[in-house]
Amino acid sequence: MLLEQIDSPEKLKKLKVDELPKLASEIRQFLIESLAGTGGHLASNLGVVELTLALHYLFDSPKDKLLWDVGHQAYVHKILTGRRGLFPTLRQKDGLCGFPKMRESEHDCWETGHSSTSLSGAMGMACARDLKGDDNRVIAIIGDGALTGGMALEALNHIGEQKTNLMVILNDNEMSISPNVGAIHNYLGRLRTHRHYHKVKDEVEFLLKKIPAVGDFTAKTLERVKDAFKTLMVSGVLFEKFGFTYLGPVDGHDLEELMECMRQADQVEGPVMLHVITRKGQGYQPAENDSVVYHGVGTYKIESGAFDKKKASAPAYPAVFGDTLMKLADLDSRVVAVTPAMITGSKLDKFQEKYPDRTFDVGIAEQHAATFAAGLATQGIKPFLAIYSTFLQRGYDQLVHDICRQKLNVVLAVDRAGFVGEDGETHQGVYDIGFMRSQPHIVIMMPKDENELQHMMYTAYQHNEGPVAIRYSKANGLGVPMDQEFRTIPIGKSELLQEGTDVALLGFGTMVQTAMIAAKELAEQGISARVINARFAKPLDEELLQQLHQEGIPIVTIEEGAIATGFGSAILEHYAEKEQKPDVKVFGIPDYYVEHGSIAQQLEEVGLTPKQVAESVSNWLKVMQRV
Repeated sequence: MLLEQIDSPEKLKKLKVDELPKLASEIRQFLIESLAGTGGHLASNLGVVELTLALHYLFDSPKDKLLWDVGHQAYVHKILTGRRGLFPTLRQKDGLCGFPKMRESEHDCWETGHSSTSLSGAMGMACARDLKGDDNRVIAIIGDGALTGGMALEALNHIGEQKTNLMVILNDNEMSISPNVGAIHNYLGRLRTHRHYHKVKDEVEFLLKKIPAVGDFTAKTLERVKDAFKTLMVSGVLFEKFGFTYLGPVDGHDLEELMECMRQADQVEGPVMLHVITRKGQGYQPAENDSVVYHGVGTYKIESGAFDKKKASAPAYPAVFGDTLMKLADLDSRVVAVTPAMITGSKLDKFQEKYPDRTFDVGIAEQHAATFAAGLATQGIKPFLAIYSTFLQRGYDQLVHDICRQKLNVVLAVDRAGFVGEDGETHQGVYDIGFMRSQPHIVIMMPKDENELQHMMYTAYQHNEGPVAIRYSKANGLGVPMDQEFRTIPIGKSELLQEGTDVALLGFGTMVQTAMIAAKELAEQGISARVINARFAKPLDEELLQQLHQEGIPIVTIEEGAIATGFGSAILEHYAEKEQKPDVKVFGIPDYYVEHGSIAQQLEEVGLTPKQVAESVSNWLKVMQRV
């Protein structure tokens, strides 16, 4: 096998060009077999095999800088740069990261898990190169979905204005995770089907057929000339206006054509945009047929593509969100859904099917999504902005300036709150409590179970005094019965779940169940723990906090979020403002980025399992001589 010989770009360059298609086939087979056992991002990586081979065959990483936007399509890059043997550990604790990682390899020059960052990073590297007088190339590979991000357009504007030598590979597969939407997507579609593209191709093929047979070498040369020429004939007006030289579109699965166009792009002075057409899932029929489902996968059977899934005992929180939003929309025509390219992930596909005119997928544009929702709210509409916690970070200014400051009735459905597992540090939803809690007017809540989630959504729908953020995990619920009727939860009021006299455990969201189990373990040691479902990080239940202070009972806060500026910090701030000094112990995520692994492993790493909480609380109480 050719693949067994390749553990570096240098080894790759020793192959003949006509051997590369065979290597591409072997890489695809390796990915299909390897990911069947580990899971991972399948469709996106199958789509960039030839593109990655061409880049590493023609250019000189790590001297030349290759920046992968989003980064979940960098598996082939990792294979070619000596990490094939680590794939059995993909996305596992202390194993191979599913995204570019500088500590893994000198070939990973840019770390990313969010879209639309590569162009800005590449521009910084290109300007640094010029300042130092170096001569390396800088190449950013960005998808058509990521190109809709405002940050990418800002970078295009700067790159074109500076006329910097920089190559942008536009990997156009018509997809991000869900199908792409918007004017840029439509523009790229017109480029793909431009009449000049096919007219020139047909005319040159006609002329070639008129030439007598002059030998295989000449025929192949003329074929490459034809393919290169046709790519120059399609008007990329948008990119030309940005100051780029536009080449393309080119077939991203035709290695010879692709490399010829890359060589042409490399000769261009100033910024150049090479438009490459690829297909997500290329070479594996199940992934080709449904690249949305096969974007990120668990383990599966290679022959059929069927997933190895255990039957869930309870629905996942995102599914409960989607179902509940349907019910709210049935009640009120003002209820609408807004999402930045996460229809499927946020479980809005059924809602979109039933209410297409009330579903707004704005593409990868989190800033626009937030302000768009704010605009809807000014006119009496009830927008639910479904957005992952890690992506809400990208719309923070809009949250502050446009939603909270104007006290608008936007419901923020903060999905993937807490640990997310295998996607790791770039996707952990552990910072939103702090960055939202600092803002006036906002209400922040998190349910203890799936039944409480539906009531919180109804409460948020009924609330007319400003924005409401509902955080919820990606995990399955607890399997509790679901009430048939909605009820309103009093804003800022907690829920007593279990009486106790020695210590009060205040759980927030997913950590309520942890607190309940920890209380049982403490009871076995003779420690009586009161368990409280805090429900709200803002506003706090000040009546409860004052009651606990008057009793003199030690307080423990438990949250699946960053300790800094989190729920526990809010409790401490409350007592500091009152000039009170109760005994308070805070459990949460320490001040470092928690890397990939299972959610269970991540919780254990930071001391948030019930056993760890119980042991730590017991030791704390003993030190204080409270038990």
